[in-house]
Amino acid sequence: MNSSAKTDADLIVVGGGAAGFFGAIQAAEQAPNLRVILLEKSSKLLSKVRISGGGRCNVTNAERDHDRFAASYPRGDRWMRKLLYHFGPQDTCEWFAKHGVELVAEPDGRMFPLSNTSASVVDCLLHEADRLNIDIRMRHGVQHIEKTEFGFLLKGADFEIHTRFILLATGGFPKAEDYRWLQDTQIEIEKPVPSLFTFNFPREKITELMGVSTEAVVRLPEAKVQAEGPLLITHWGISGPAVLRCSAFGATKLAALNYQFQPKINWLPGYNAETVFQVLTEFKEANLNKKKTTRVFPEIPQRLWNYLLEKAGLNPEDKWSETKSTDMRKLSEMICNDVYRASGKTTFKEEFVTAGGVKLNQLNHATCEHKEIKGLYFAGELLNADGITGGFNFQHAWTTGFVAGTAIAEAFRQPSA
Repeated sequence: MNSSAKTDADLIVVGGGAAGFFGAIQAAEQAPNLRVILLEKSSKLLSKVRISGGGRCNVTNAERDHDRFAASYPRGDRWMRKLLYHFGPQDTCEWFAKHGVELVAEPDGRMFPLSNTSASVVDCLLHEADRLNIDIRMRHGVQHIEKTEFGFLLKGADFEIHTRFILLATGGFPKAEDYRWLQDTQIEIEKPVPSLFTFNFPREKITELMGVSTEAVVRLPEAKVQAEGPLLITHWGISGPAVLRCSAFGATKLAALNYQFQPKINWLPGYNAETVFQVLTEFKEANLNKKKTTRVFPEIPQRLWNYLLEKAGLNPEDKWSETKSTDMRKLSEMICNDVYRASGKTTFKEEFVTAGGVKLNQLNHATCEHKEIKGLYFAGELLNADGITGGFNFQHAWTTGFVAGTAIAEAFRQPSA
């Protein structure tokens, strides 16, 4: 700690989001003499926390099995599997409860504050930062990092700060050039691409069914990805958990295709074309005088059923007795392998997440410290690790923030070389 007199701070945290705040709080709490400065380039703190989950903040997920939890990360699953043993979702729930924010789980596993507002989480983190005397400076964007004899020199447009440790938690950047200031320090970057987006169907008639929601299996043959879950038809295409999961796991390949691809939809999860045909055949024999508008499968909403009939070339007003076997074969195939032409993507609400960032093989997973640049730590979405919706991205922020903050506190307590 002898170097403290030669620096302006012991720790500079770059980024005023979830990972930055949590890392700063952990470091300051575990090393009370640590001088911490948190720099945020904008005029707002914890902005993503505030708007997440429609202003409710999906803090984490109720899944407790680490392997299943880590499987929700298209990139960084092995990284998270190791880190969760240091600080997992149960630890997150206990930490927030200890600090006055009880979390409750919804049926789908998402966990929100009991207050049902993100303000509880924001106020908690701001209060802890204030209690621990963390110096927060807004409108301080870092443009350059330089290694020095006693640590690092950070430069912005109108400031320079010397520090012993750095925790980079800036969040993800959408363009490769946004990482240039990091690449100057020899940090390797995986090219960023968007994740968690919905699919645009600009020339497909199905968009006329906007508002219809159902369970479905979405397959992306070009990306070798599929997902089952709720699907929502929108005025621009399709959205919902099944689509978002496909976009996350197929993010890199879909970007390489310039978002021109052909999703296939099975509107009856658990069925295939042959089993659907068998059900249709039995239904026809028992309902010869009924119109085809009579739904055979209650799982398929009426508007969608009528649409699929017409897409298969069948008149919904005709009776089942007028339906040929070849027509039912065509309808069965349509229900289980409905093909669309996607062209482009749309960001899903506020859930924009970047795939790509700092390559994980450069870091020590036990500390989140760079293997070659000692004293430089990382947390959050800046890393090439991202999850699907459901609280997984915030858990990555809490976990890496905790691991990095704890390691920095421990390093600070050790005598300087």
